[in-house]
Amino acid sequence: MQISAKELSHALNGTIEGNPDVMVSRPSKIEEATEDSICFFANPKYEHYVYTTKAAIILVSKDFVPSQPISTTLIRVEDVYKSVSFLLENFAQKEDKKGEISSQAAIHPSAKIGENVNIGPFVVVEEGAKIGDNTSLQAQVFVGRNAKIGENCTFFSGVKVYHDCEIGNNCILHANVVIGGDGFGFAPEADGSFKKVAQIGNAILEDNVEVGANSTIDRATMGSTIIRQGVKLDNLIMIAHNVEIGKNTVIAAQTGVAGSTKIGENCMIGGQVGFVGHIEVANGAKIQAQSGVARSVKKENTSLYGSPAIAYANYLRSYAVFKNLPELSREVNLLKKQTT
Repeated sequence: MQISAKELSHALNGTIEGNPDVMVSRPSKIEEATEDSICFFANPKYEHYVYTTKAAIILVSKDFVPSQPISTTLIRVEDVYKSVSFLLENFAQKEDKKGEISSQAAIHPSAKIGENVNIGPFVVVEEGAKIGDNTSLQAQVFVGRNAKIGENCTFFSGVKVYHDCEIGNNCILHANVVIGGDGFGFAPEADGSFKKVAQIGNAILEDNVEVGANSTIDRATMGSTIIRQGVKLDNLIMIAHNVEIGKNTVIAAQTGVAGSTKIGENCMIGGQVGFVGHIEVANGAKIQAQSGVARSVKKENTSLYGSPAIAYANYLRSYAVFKNLPELSREVNLLKKQTT
């Protein structure tokens, strides 16, 4: 794909400084750019590359003031990161094949397959399943009995969607995601053993959800585990039975959410956070990485840190103290000796 600075500026609603006819064929990092690439500058610590990069075009903010002469063409935009996101999406390799179904796929006669659906080798689509228009199922995807998959979805290799689960439109499930595995439900017996509790609910992903590789979302014991629209889940995340995650919440890798917990809308949750079961987290919560959330968060837009998690500012003040506890202990012991 080749495109000129003039065309890019128009698409990004930006302004050009330099040669509007210069052409680029790919995006690149500013420190690795070549003469046929476009890069971006947003972090001040990379400013020195602006004056030395080989890139043909650099995206910069409208208020950027260079401290040295620049020979490269600039495109000034309101929001550099949004512009980069737009560029990457448009430079990304798009799947050219449409409506191809591998002869090695196993599709039940009762399954309903929409228009322009791609189905790769060794895909299994079971009885009563529905696949929406323009959806792509890569090799070894499994779609269970009566599962419903929306339009414009992409399932990478090895995705498993169990029976009766529902996936909305424009969803992306990366490799080896499992939707609708049994919740972790076991009843203790008198002899110390555990009897499995049947998990008869399902899991529902609404529109525009993305789930990272090797993540799991369990089906509900009864009712539904629900991932609301716009949620983005990183790799290696575990969502337990009957959990509900509010729209546009983002969760980083290796986080675990125990059963029946409800997380609000527009939350930002760092990696390796743990949530106990049966609590509620208010809209807009920000949870720092490796925190443990052991009780409900009732106030919206709260920032938490630590295990058990406390107010972010309180944690930082506490940390300033407890990291110095050995020295403080020595000083206290010295004072005791001096006063006795």
